[in-house]
Amino acid sequence: MATSPLPRIRQAVLVARDREAAVKALRAQLPLGDPFNDPEVEQFGVGNAVMPLGDTFVEVISPFEEGTAAGRHLDRLGGDGPYMVMFQVDDIAAARTRIDQLGLRTVYDLERDGDTDIHLHPGDVPGAIVAIDSMKLPESWRWAGPKWIATAPAELGPGRVTGATVTAREPAALAKTWAAVLGVDAVGDRIALDGGELRFVQGERDGIAAFHIAGVTADASIGDFRFVYV
Repeated sequence: MATSPLPRIRQAVLVARDREAAVKALRAQLPLGDPFNDPEVEQFGVGNAVMPLGDTFVEVISPFEEGTAAGRHLDRLGGDGPYMVMFQVDDIAAARTRIDQLGLRTVYDLERDGDTDIHLHPGDVPGAIVAIDSMKLPESWRWAGPKWIATAPAELGPGRVTGATVTAREPAALAKTWAAVLGVDAVGDRIALDGGELRFVQGERDGIAAFHIAGVTADASIGDFRFVYV
């Protein structure tokens, strides 16, 4: 994985009532690798499956307890759909400084062996749970399981997640907010990413409308939510 000064989307996270059914449906449409089920997420009352798409990842989470944030989000969506987007950055210290200077709340902050995962409060950064991550070895991705901890497989499958379309009541304003978090500039309603971009479009609510994918030739969907080939 070539390094870039721009952040990149490394993991797209969906929430579903029936995790196994959602995983089966997505794997029938996209060249996703074998799922990794992380026991650590069970502390939040959810189970998950993290699947490689090239050197990026698609995660599906499902609540198994009442009163979880994921369950409340499912209720708001009215069905399966987007939950979180995880960005990888090169300089996590600079990211922490930005988060502090912007006065943003965090809902999760984990550092393990030089790998970091910070989740921001969606009340401060509307549209999704935005996560800022950094890996000691940039090619690795600890949250995808043993094959990806401090290393990366020699051979990767096709495809990757490159960006997202985000609906917003005020697209340019929300783009500016996300750009400030990522440490880049928004150009109107667009934010350039490593290998892709974020597009902010007019909508009735702030939320992810689609994830962008490349390296595959067809769109995919889970419920009413789509992965769009760009």
